[in-house]
Amino acid sequence: MVDTAVRSGFGAPSAPAQRNRRARWKDGRLVLGVLLVAITALAGAKLLSAADDTTTIWAAKHDLAAGSKLTSDDLTTVRVRFTSTEDADKYVAADANLNGLVVARAVDSGEFVPRDAAVAESDTDRTELPLSVPSGQLPADTAAGDMVDIWVVPKSQGQAAKPLWTSVRVLQIDAVKGVSGGTARRQVLIGLSSTDVQRLPVALTAMSTGEPTLIRRAN
Repeated sequence: MVDTAVRSGFGAPSAPAQRNRRARWKDGRLVLGVLLVAITALAGAKLLSAADDTTTIWAAKHDLAAGSKLTSDDLTTVRVRFTSTEDADKYVAADANLNGLVVARAVDSGEFVPRDAAVAESDTDRTELPLSVPSGQLPADTAAGDMVDIWVVPKSQGQAAKPLWTSVRVLQIDAVKGVSGGTARRQVLIGLSSTDVQRLPVALTAMSTGEPTLIRRAN
C-alpha cells in the first residue's frame, strides 16, 4: 500500500527570496553625483566672490576745474577691480569725506578722481615754486601729493647741507630728463605756505650755490 501526501488548497509557506542589497551611500554613481554637486557649488561660490572683488571710487561727471570745491553732485560712483590695494589707494574712495576738499588740478569728465587732485582747501592757498632736482637727490617714486622736507647740498666740498623747508607738498613732478644718471633732472613743483614764503630769499640764495634734495615724509 502506497501512502500519498494529503494535498489541500494551501501550499506550505515559501522562504522569502534573499536579495543582495547594498546601502545607497555605497552606490558609486551616488557618490560621484554628490562630488559633482559639491565641486559645482564650490566653483560657483569662488566665482561669485571674485566677481565682487571690486572697489567703489569716485569719477568726475563732467570736467572739474582746478580750485573748484569737490561735491558728490559733480561725481559719480564706479566699481573697479584693481590689481593691488596700492593702486586702489591712488583714487578717492566713494565713502571718503568730501567736506573741505577742492580740486588741486583739472580732472576730465569720466576720469577717476586721484587722491592727489583732491586736497584740503587750505592747501590751495600756497605759493607755487618750481625746482630742478637731480634725479639722485629725491626718491625715484616721488609723486604729486607727497610731503617732503627740502634741504640744499652745497656744491663745494666740506660744506654742510642746510634745511630749507619741512612738510612741503609736491604739487606736480615730471619724468626724468637727461641722458645719464649724472645729468638727469626732474622738475618738481612744490607748494609753499605763507610762512614758508618768508624763507624764500634765503632758500634761493642757498640753492644758487647748491642742489636741492627732497626727503619724503611718511603720510
